[in-house]
Amino acid sequence: MPTVGAPDTLDLFAGPGGWSEGLRRHHSIADIGIEWDAAASRTRAAAGHVTVRADVAQIATAPMRGRIHRLIASPPCQAWSRAGKQLGLRDQPLVHQAIDDLARGRDSRAALLVGCEDPRSLLAAEPMRYIHDLRPEDVVMEEVPDALPLFRHYAEVLRGWGYSTWCGNLNAADFGVPQSRRRAILIASNKRTAQPPEPTHTEHGEEGNLFGEFRDRWVSMAEGLGWGATDRPAPTVTAGGGKTGGAEPFPTQARRALEGSRERGAWKGRSGAADTARITVLEAGVLQSFPGDYPWQGTQTKQYEQAGNAVPPLLAAHVAAAAFGLRQPQEQVASVL
Repeated sequence: MPTVGAPDTLDLFAGPGGWSEGLRRHHSIADIGIEWDAAASRTRAAAGHVTVRADVAQIATAPMRGRIHRLIASPPCQAWSRAGKQLGLRDQPLVHQAIDDLARGRDSRAALLVGCEDPRSLLAAEPMRYIHDLRPEDVVMEEVPDALPLFRHYAEVLRGWGYSTWCGNLNAADFGVPQSRRRAILIASNKRTAQPPEPTHTEHGEEGNLFGEFRDRWVSMAEGLGWGATDRPAPTVTAGGGKTGGAEPFPTQARRALEGSRERGAWKGRSGAADTARITVLEAGVLQSFPGDYPWQGTQTKQYEQAGNAVPPLLAAHVAAAAFGLRQPQEQVASVL
């Protein structure tokens, strides 16, 4: 198996750099990401994030023992996806079996893979191999909401090893990202009590709750892009179109808008008339809270795919702060172009 250097923070299934950008920009932490997709790997490298292009399932963990303190993972979750032909749903028992086996130090992946309808399903168990072998102080996992049962399984195992755990769904809009995007999150630590980040925004805002805390309204799509719409709330981009599972790009309507078809996203301005929204790849990244000059690589389709599938950096920064005992991000609104 290939080996990789051992930094303090390791990011599995790192994609184009959502976690890495959130950590670097808001916490001055550099991680190393393992990613198989060529275009996503090039995007990470162009953005200055240390990247190993490799199959997470083929990386040897032994050289990293004792040197990884934080582990991040956003594994593909075909076995929990409602998209497509849903063949992976039949693989759930095999994924759970792989997690239990790897937690006991038994590598049954090859045998279980033979029975999988979707060969990608077992990738959801890979983080357990790393956790078992490396025993990091802190663990964070992120995926679509349907993956929550998977994360609860991880949490059960980790509690047995003395970790404090929390898992649940968080909405990126509650942390200043200009889209309503729900994500399943697992936080585990053997150094501190695991708890979710405190939201900075609500749908309608709060003038002050019982604890005297104020929260802004959700950031609209127009505001996130700096388009100057003044009436709130302008529609946010809702990831998944109400559905969850697997690779999760923007919803069908929004993705068509992003790719320049006649079906355009729109919101009502002060006049009440629908304004046409023409979304570029860079703007799509901004709606995910990436910087407006993020260097997306690959074909246009691959660039939109990366922007749509990435964890929003601003959400990642808030989750990382709670998970790793860091200060919450001072920037509370996604960047505009």
